[in-house]
Amino acid sequence: MLTEYIDSTERAAEIIRMGGLVAFPTETVFGLGVDATNGDAVAKLFQAKGRPSNNPLIVHLDDGRHWARAAAELPTVAEALLDAFCPGPLTLVLPKRQIISDEVTAGLATVGVRIPDHPIARAILRTAAVPVAAPSANRSGRPSGTTWQAVSEDLDGRIDAIFTADSTTIGIESTVVDCSSTHPVVLRPGAITLEQLQQVVPQTREFGPVEERRRLVSGEPVNSPGILHPHYQPRAEVILVEVPPVGISVGVSAVSAFCGTEEFEGLHEFALAKIFGSLEDYAGGFYEFLREVDRRAFERVFVQTASEDGIGLALRDRQRRAAGT
Repeated sequence: MLTEYIDSTERAAEIIRMGGLVAFPTETVFGLGVDATNGDAVAKLFQAKGRPSNNPLIVHLDDGRHWARAAAELPTVAEALLDAFCPGPLTLVLPKRQIISDEVTAGLATVGVRIPDHPIARAILRTAAVPVAAPSANRSGRPSGTTWQAVSEDLDGRIDAIFTADSTTIGIESTVVDCSSTHPVVLRPGAITLEQLQQVVPQTREFGPVEERRRLVSGEPVNSPGILHPHYQPRAEVILVEVPPVGISVGVSAVSAFCGTEEFEGLHEFALAKIFGSLEDYAGGFYEFLREVDRRAFERVFVQTASEDGIGLALRDRQRRAAGT
């Protein structure tokens, strides 16, 4: 397949309507968009990404008022969260409409719905005028793409088009909240924190590690991507450190990389190092740093775990999964 590199939202929408696959920017990461009502097109997306079929996709809409294009109902708690945080980095899991392909939802009766806060994404969605399933634009298990160049590294020749736009801003995937049962449950942390959600819907709770382990062992489907399968992993070994790795020998650090938020003695000994000025910068640049580590063929990267403040909790989740822990 010859991948087309485009800068026209009209062309992107046309390809999606024709059953093609288009990578485009959102405020979180680049997404790989496909008509969510076209089962054959969705199957091509799973093949292009190498994505397991039991890993559901998130459906993107251009406006919160169009929720009924993907969902069968909007519970009161979901409506409150939609009004408070959309457009933005929030996905709501809702009862699905039958028009949404079963391939999108891994056969579940629910669907994740998101309204991205990015002018290019919303223009494409508005012009396409169909619900668009859009997982991260990368090969399954790899760090998500936050630049069109990173998308090209993984998907050139596998998809129909890549929208050439500036890098994303937030840099990690949306917060996912299951609103299909009595109380909202955060299935995946993101830039919108549990505390922010609870200010709007106080009964919102976290999806705990016990529940996650139970579902991992049982193999039962889950309502959110990014839970069941390996995610965000570079080819290099990821080693998590709570504090800067001062005790690492020169021989090891000289052929390794480091990223974090704190400078320390011995940092200069690493062959590649990046100190981020804030948690927001760390989240925004984390995936691209992992990709740079792979471009330079390092065997290992030491990653300073983020604090749990604000977006740091979501970043810690991605770091843990990148390390396979």
